[in-house]
Amino acid sequence: MKFFRSINRYFRDALRSVIRNFSLSLASISCITITLVVVALSIVLSVNVDAMTKHVSSNISIVAFLKEEFNATNDKESFETELRKLDNINEIKFKSKKEYAEETKEIDDRFSLIVDSWTDESIPLLDSYEITVKDIELIDDTASKIKGMNFVYTINYGEDYIDSVIKIFDVIEKVCIGGVIALILVTAFLISNTIKLAIFSRKTEIEIMRLVGASNISIKIPFLIEGSFIGILGSIIPIVLMAYGYNTFFNYFGNNLFPASFGSLVSPYPFIFYGAGILLIIGLLVGMFGSSTAVKKYLKI
Repeated sequence: MKFFRSINRYFRDALRSVIRNFSLSLASISCITITLVVVALSIVLSVNVDAMTKHVSSNISIVAFLKEEFNATNDKESFETELRKLDNINEIKFKSKKEYAEETKEIDDRFSLIVDSWTDESIPLLDSYEITVKDIELIDDTASKIKGMNFVYTINYGEDYIDSVIKIFDVIEKVCIGGVIALILVTAFLISNTIKLAIFSRKTEIEIMRLVGASNISIKIPFLIEGSFIGILGSIIPIVLMAYGYNTFFNYFGNNLFPASFGSLVSPYPFIFYGAGILLIIGLLVGMFGSSTAVKKYLKI
């Protein structure tokens, strides 16, 4: 019972402190709110960039054109066995030169007339394999190994385009992560300074508490709870803005914001619930960290 009474008193004192020092608390809450709004934007951007990277990766394939001496009847099975021995291979799909010819007919009526004049023996195209990989970052090495295999005439996978896309997505993702970390550290520093002012303004109160025998824990805990209150209050507006704003943004643009090759926006559900949880936890931890730092330095405990 004593434990629960103590916990109840800690929460009561922390809440009273937030209300009594409202101007200082409001400064901390505003600081957290502004920071978490930017953090929310960074989370939205990071998640969608990651989704686009995975979508682009899953749709990029290596096309291996085979030499004329390749015979699908006799060589197909052994060639596919060799392909599957490569570690980074995900899926393979054979496409005969006749299938290529049929696809060419659909491009233009003039092509159709030309293709119809070909016989099975005179088709001037090559059999090929479309090969998707597990890890797009290893596609250059995989393509090099495929190119060196027997029966492979040449390969094509848009290496310049892929390298550019990977670098751009990688830079965006690192900037977002770095921005989130920097904002959290800055917020913790600002909250720490704000709470230091609150502690300094209550220096006499703290001295009295120590004179009457209050333990270090009983002095520190209300400030930690106060910091957590401030963090939770500061995260409310960012959570509402992210949940409502992203849902509205998604419903307005749908799948039309990016070209089809880049995929679509991440669905709001359950993403906004995870995002809200992350913002709440960040606000709570940053508030407690800022309070803890201030208490340690100014209470000389």
